[in-house]
Amino acid sequence: MASSITRTLQRVWTWNRNPRALTALAATARFGARTYGVEPEPLTKSPFDSNIIRILRNEVDYQQEYAPPHQPETKFNSFTVEERRGEQVVTLKGKFGECEDLRIEATMFDGCEHVPACGDDSSGVNVRLHLSLIVDISKGEGENELEFVCSAWPEGLNVEKVYLLRRGRMAARPYIGPDFRDLSAKVQDKFYEYLDSRGVNDELAVFLHEYMMNKDRIELLRWMDSLKSFVER
Repeated sequence: MASSITRTLQRVWTWNRNPRALTALAATARFGARTYGVEPEPLTKSPFDSNIIRILRNEVDYQQEYAPPHQPETKFNSFTVEERRGEQVVTLKGKFGECEDLRIEATMFDGCEHVPACGDDSSGVNVRLHLSLIVDISKGEGENELEFVCSAWPEGLNVEKVYLLRRGRMAARPYIGPDFRDLSAKVQDKFYEYLDSRGVNDELAVFLHEYMMNKDRIELLRWMDSLKSFVER
């Protein structure tokens, strides 16, 4: 018993000589064994994560410095261009005359073909990028729509299909017409004139290729920046 009292007195004497020990004891008695008010240790990234972040940051800086995108166009001739952020589609809307509404949906580049290179490097090849267009021409709510499926190449526009659509009352298996190339040359020419008068022509194809080149850079930068932000968290 005496030895127990002696050990207790020794601890009290030690704590009285050491105020920090008393403070720690009081905090423990009040809050339990947990320690409060201590800043958490910052999370450290693994070497692998740090390397990914560094590479992505360098790539974003490089793209912004050497191939910076510009602000997307909002108008082209009579069309209003609606940028679809984060999507692979852009929409153009316009009117022709008093009653026709035009709506064009163009994809980002969805294909290519290789062609022989011209000039001195005749042994090489060039790549022609391709994008697809759907052109809808309507005349009033609930009326029929004429729809053209087109291919846009860097220098021009080709019509692939022509449909006459009856929105909301299509047959289960409608006849959609022949392949456009199976039509006579005269009919094909008239359809190209029809589209050209409405601004759907080679000039539009050239614009869309330039637009999509810029959009491709914008979306790439957004994608890399989002990846970097995710790894950094």
